[in-house]
Amino acid sequence: MSGGLLVAGVSSDAGKSVLVAGLCRWLHRSGVRVAPFKAMNMSNNSVVALDGGEIGRAQAAQAAACGLDPVTAMNPVLLKPGSDRHSHVLVRGREVARVGADGMAGLHAKLMGEVLAAYDELAAAHDVVVCEGAGGAAEINLRDRDLANLGLAGQRGLPVLVVGDVDRGGVFAGLFGTLALLSGADQDHVAGFVVNKFRGDAALLAPGLDTLTDLTGRPVLGVLPWFDGPALDVEDSLSRPTAEGPSTSTSTSTSGTLRVVAVPLPRTSNSTDLDALACEPGVSLRWSAALPELADADLVVLPGTRATVADLDWLRRTGIADVIVERARRRRPILGICGGYQLLAGDLHDEVESGAGQVAGLGLLPVDVHFAA
Repeated sequence: MSGGLLVAGVSSDAGKSVLVAGLCRWLHRSGVRVAPFKAMNMSNNSVVALDGGEIGRAQAAQAAACGLDPVTAMNPVLLKPGSDRHSHVLVRGREVARVGADGMAGLHAKLMGEVLAAYDELAAAHDVVVCEGAGGAAEINLRDRDLANLGLAGQRGLPVLVVGDVDRGGVFAGLFGTLALLSGADQDHVAGFVVNKFRGDAALLAPGLDTLTDLTGRPVLGVLPWFDGPALDVEDSLSRPTAEGPSTSTSTSTSGTLRVVAVPLPRTSNSTDLDALACEPGVSLRWSAALPELADADLVVLPGTRATVADLDWLRRTGIADVIVERARRRRPILGICGGYQLLAGDLHDEVESGAGQVAGLGLLPVDVHFAA
């Protein structure tokens, strides 16, 4: 058995990462030498791979499903957003550029070469490479610079499964529309569909699945149920906590629970650092920018950030900085992780990330922070 497969999505957060992990685990348990692959990922949640570079957390979890240690070939291109308009570009786990959206086109040829070399490296050492697409498969505005979806499938002749999330609604239109928007050459790679996150009686879907097959000539290869329980670390921008709409993650709550509130910084990095805390019995973890919650919590956490000075300004504009300083005055616990630790410092000297020069931090720790390339 040899070859590759691409799991693409109707949209972001359709369940590609979990489906790839499941396929990898099944093949591994069947005695197949299998490896995961995501050509390009955009995430501020990363893992340091065995060879020293950073890759997306989902690929590390997929590697575990394959019985493998994570290596940078599994996610050769990683984009780490620094703002709404620029990202740090990492190739094989190390930064090579900082570009805006318009700058990616100029890097396409170089990045595609890195992607294909990494894929070929994995393919040479394994029977099967299960690839994960990025975002939606029919992002036709970006097709000329696509690395992770049909661009990869076309370069390596991969069959493609398109997965849609029925829980958010519109799954039939999403699956049909994804195929319809692709070029004829790209359509030829689509082997079938998967419906994900279904709650209820799958028999109710049958008429729609049959119609979809009649219209497209492609089978629906599976309907996967919604399940609660262990999940892969989130990496998609839709899944991370945000200042605009804080998400919550709470363990079983009882009287006497330790109440932990994490601040959803606009450029939160590695929010998954706190996932284990959310699973701890007797601990309630909530992401919130609400000032009363932050003032009253047993512990406030400032997580990592990809834009320390910008997030420091946000803390001051929202009034959260004042709450944090007042907590320290009252000797209430505050935990700063990575960039969150930097926020607590005396002065920040930053000519590198923000170019802001010397900026006063929250002044709660007797340290200064100097940024270097």
